Amino acid sequence: DRLFIVEKGGTIRIVTGRSLLPTAFLDIRALVSTGSEQGLLGLAFDPDYATNGRFAVHYTDLAGNTRVSTFVRSASDPDRADPGSEQLVLTAAQPFANHNGGQLVFGPDGYLYLGLGDGGSGGDPQGRGQDLTDLLGSILRLDARTATPYAIPADNPFTGRTDVRPEIWSYGLRNPWRFSFDRATGDLYVGDVGQNAWEEVDVSPAAEGAGKAINFGWNTMEGKHCFGANSCDQAGLVLPVLEYDHDQGCSVTGGYVYRGVAIPEIQGRYFYGDYCGGWVRSLRYQAGAAVDQAQWPTLAPGGSILSFGEDAAGELYVLSSDGRAFRIVPK
Repeated sequence: DRLFIVEKGGTIRIVTGRSLLPTAFLDIRALVSTGSEQGLLGLAFDPDYATNGRFAVHYTDLAGNTRVSTFVRSASDPDRADPGSEQLVLTAAQPFANHNGGQLVFGPDGYLYLGLGDGGSGGDPQGRGQDLTDLLGSILRLDARTATPYAIPADNPFTGRTDVRPEIWSYGLRNPWRFSFDRATGDLYVGDVGQNAWEEVDVSPAAEGAGKAINFGWNTMEGKHCFGANSCDQAGLVLPVLEYDHDQGCSVTGGYVYRGVAIPEIQGRYFYGDYCGGWVRSLRYQAGAAVDQAQWPTLAPGGSILSFGEDAAGELYVLSSDGRAFRIVPK
């Protein structure tokens, strides 16, 4: 019955019904750097949260680096977390204040997935997206439930290799600001923010590993195009199922596949938006392609689209830069 809303400045707020509780669930503003694309950027509840009260957050620390930590809720008040319960899971150095990623998800398998951008600046001149010795430009997969600070799942694609960071699950990403798993199928959907020309949506079906060892192409490719060159070696790359140019927007905001019950006619559609364009679009993933694409003028909230949300029933929400959260409902 509660919605948890993450604020970039370092707080997590609770909405019950349509009322915002006056006291934050978690307030770590004193720990969070908020310049540029930094901040408190992600929240994921342990699958056993109902019994262990444990959750993970993804934030930029005061040194400007990525920090993933766990906290536990208060023993006396379910609407409050214990701010003194922080346990570090992972840190990653960030050379710039943009492209920090920020998404954090406990996947269908119970493991913790987190997205890191390529380190920022522009063009990824260091080639971090293609560098398997660097955590940046990747989606990581950790066992953060049974080990401290974490363990490497035995079936991670690079487990056992000394020349690769074994935390890496997928790579070749510029800034996977928002990614999600379809709660019905386990398919992985990634909204990867482009450079100056192309935004992209990537899909990796569960039957093909849900992102396992997938190279999504950056910085060899931007969308379906060679980056900064007329030709490039595309061998081994998995290209996006959808791209759009900067005449239509500037920064893709990944969302969710709708699996709610309130609007049966949109079951199975993946909804996403654009930060600058302010629009919401959808697609269906079928036989390796994006089909039945649509734009939804009635879902454009006004202002920039920061993120999407999903509640316990699978109903979807759109978050706007003007500080409002909208629920998608039948027209």
